[in-house]
Amino acid sequence: MERKVVIELDNVKRDFIVGEETVHALRGVSFKIYEGEFVTIMGKSGSGKSTLLNQLGCLDTPTSGEYYLDGVSVRKMSKSQRAVLRNRKIGFIFQNYNLLPKTTSVENVELPLMYNSEVTAKQRRESAIAALQSVGLGDRLMHKSNQMSGGQMQRVAIARALVNNPAVILADEATGNLDTRTSFEILVLFQKLHAEGRTIIFVTHNPDIAHYSSRNIMLRDGKVISDEVNNNILSAAEGLAALPANSDE
Repeated sequence: MERKVVIELDNVKRDFIVGEETVHALRGVSFKIYEGEFVTIMGKSGSGKSTLLNQLGCLDTPTSGEYYLDGVSVRKMSKSQRAVLRNRKIGFIFQNYNLLPKTTSVENVELPLMYNSEVTAKQRRESAIAALQSVGLGDRLMHKSNQMSGGQMQRVAIARALVNNPAVILADEATGNLDTRTSFEILVLFQKLHAEGRTIIFVTHNPDIAHYSSRNIMLRDGKVISDEVNNNILSAAEGLAALPANSDE
């Protein structure tokens, strides 16, 4: 059975004009990501990682080359077409959660469905509750962001990313603000999603996270310098179980 390509970059370049200089942030990046892969994308700051994230997230378009998301070419789209594609096809998870303050978990998770006129308020509420239950927050539906820990807020953000049933989950340093134990808990959740067949792209500068993904793409100076399948995926659940009982570094 042929694997479905969810994301394809074909010689993507992105230049920025800064004053009189041209900065080549991406210098011809090409790769395919298949349905059900859990891919980490790594690189130091200045490697082009953030620029690539913005391309993958349809927040920006290539200067040249093509980016196909679920078979659709993004470069020629208008801003509003891109916004619709982004909303329907990508679940975003950010380092700082990006939740609305003073808003309940359910309301936060309902947000991506607000833009979809085909979904009724009742369906929206049911989908949000189901997504929160799937990340282990069935008992926190009515809690507001300021009543939750960082790990709980990140779970709400993950539920929000899942609620649309997106083609790809795009995480940006999703464990960057969390202590060791909570980071493992979130990685356990990512591995569970991966096991369910979700396509996950996890952009990070933390090399440890590559041990838990199925493939790692390394960037340097706007180019892919390595792209390797991980044949020895570590279990985040085992890593969590091995932590000392009182460790929250």
